[in-house]
Amino acid sequence: MLNDILSNVLSKIMNGQSRGRRTVTIKPISKLVREVLKVLNENGYIGESTFEEDATGGKLVVNLIGTINKCGPVKPRFSVKSDNYEKFENRHLPARNFGILIVTTQQGIMTHKAAKEKNLGGKLLAYCY
Repeated sequence: MLNDILSNVLSKIMNGQSRGRRTVTIKPISKLVREVLKVLNENGYIGESTFEEDATGGKLVVNLIGTINKCGPVKPRFSVKSDNYEKFENRHLPARNFGILIVTTQQGIMTHKAAKEKNLGGKLLAYCY
């Protein structure tokens, strides 16, 4: 039984990346997973993802481009204020200005850099570098 869909998706991406695969099939999916994959795509960590309909609700096929060193969920999902991102950057990312934290805010899911620019706080979802 799956408890955290986002965690399972990120581990499938990491496993596919380490095995040298070009595509990964993700099932089950949710709106949160789609938005996180969209942010990863916009930042150049994964390629395009395509939705394929099937009898059980559909699946996503994600193209891997080989640029991910590590990605994973942030558990528990810490609340973070707009001026407190540096603490979590030091905790989850290996170096300054290297990698992204994915944050859910009132204006949607975005990177911590975009949230800093807009002066928004939120909850941490994942990291990727």
